[in-house]
Amino acid sequence: MPSGSLFEDDLAGAPPAATGGVDPSAPLAARMRPRTLDEFIGQSHVAGPGALLRRGIEQDQLTSAVFWGPPGCGKSTLAMLIARHTRAHFETFSAVTSGVGEVRKAIEAARQRRQATGRRTILFVDEIHRFNKAQQDAFLPHVEDGTIVLIGATTENPYFEVNTPLLSRARIFRFEALTDADVRDLLHRALTDAERGLGRFSAELSPDAEAHLVLFASGDARNALNALETAVLAAPPDAEGRRLVSLPLAEEATQRRALAYDKDGDQHYDVISAFIKSMRGSDPDGAIYWLHRMLAAGEDPRFICRRMVIHAAEDVGLADPNALVVAMAAAQALDFIGLPEAQIPMTEAAIYIATASKSNAVVSAIGKVQADLKSRPQGPVPLHLRDSHYRGARQLGHGQGYKYAHDYPGNYVPQQYIPDGAASGPYYQPTENGHEAEISVRLDGWRSATADPS
Repeated sequence: MPSGSLFEDDLAGAPPAATGGVDPSAPLAARMRPRTLDEFIGQSHVAGPGALLRRGIEQDQLTSAVFWGPPGCGKSTLAMLIARHTRAHFETFSAVTSGVGEVRKAIEAARQRRQATGRRTILFVDEIHRFNKAQQDAFLPHVEDGTIVLIGATTENPYFEVNTPLLSRARIFRFEALTDADVRDLLHRALTDAERGLGRFSAELSPDAEAHLVLFASGDARNALNALETAVLAAPPDAEGRRLVSLPLAEEATQRRALAYDKDGDQHYDVISAFIKSMRGSDPDGAIYWLHRMLAAGEDPRFICRRMVIHAAEDVGLADPNALVVAMAAAQALDFIGLPEAQIPMTEAAIYIATASKSNAVVSAIGKVQADLKSRPQGPVPLHLRDSHYRGARQLGHGQGYKYAHDYPGNYVPQQYIPDGAASGPYYQPTENGHEAEISVRLDGWRSATADPS
């Protein structure tokens, strides 16, 4: 086949990651891209042995797909591995730098290639969400008729950012941020690889420097490896040529001070305790400080949101029912938009909870009823409260004497709801704070009527 032919080998001009070559001037993260599926770290549910996508890659039977996940989790890297494994023509585009005109040329070339040789074309589009809906429509007929196999990568939720007709013809693979163990494996591999990594420097990470780099990475392989390279190159060699990366060097490489925080130890529990107690103590400044100290240290933001939801019900309760609504909205916003933007609704929720009227009456009621359930006779359900909707229930006396509240003034009528002897006294005792002051007045009236039905 003559040089320059439209159908010549696709990887002749491909980047080193696809061809297996190593560009020594490339950043460490680029040099350390895995060369085989077995070298690929993380995403075992997607690329591990036996996984659906891996089988498709190994058998060269890929269908259109969308890779969805945070930065640095391996979406583009896996695409480069597909380029090495497939017999199809593989072409890459970035929606940031490429226009629809270039895409249309590639699709036309794919059509001609298919007609002339029967060879498939896999089109990888990075940041596919950057194409607007009209631009995405350009792919649709060619995906549908098999001219191209489209693989799109996106950090945004494809259910919102990718056209529904296109999604219906592609399988979505959800990529997760790398775990701390995954990041440690990457760091160790880079330190020991003399061909592509930093093995020739005889470098070593101190335990606290390693912990800081892992925390700084936040599941992003690119962040971890680029920070490691900066730190190793800055570390002075000793008399034997070895380089020790200390915590100060790791901090300098990441431009971030290591905060005193251990996600699995005392600091984790002490700091979240300080956060909760600041909100309970109605100190919004303290709540903001501890919230952002946790975020800066790499705490799981979902854990923080869960604690705010619990606290809104436990320490605010019905004194301000909207506190629970705001806390739940912050948790949903985190899933919807992610960090860093989600820190805004999270901070809003922490401030709202801290400044809300407080009541633990709900928690107190739980404690009282649970104590009674353990220590007092439970008794049968009173006859007038029993279900009367099945045949024969009325003959058993079920429902007889029940008073339907909506038939009475104010939609309230006194009647017994708890078995005799089962309750030690009122469980819910509202405070005079916030909305509970209104509940207290209403409940006092009802309870007075119950005590004196006449």
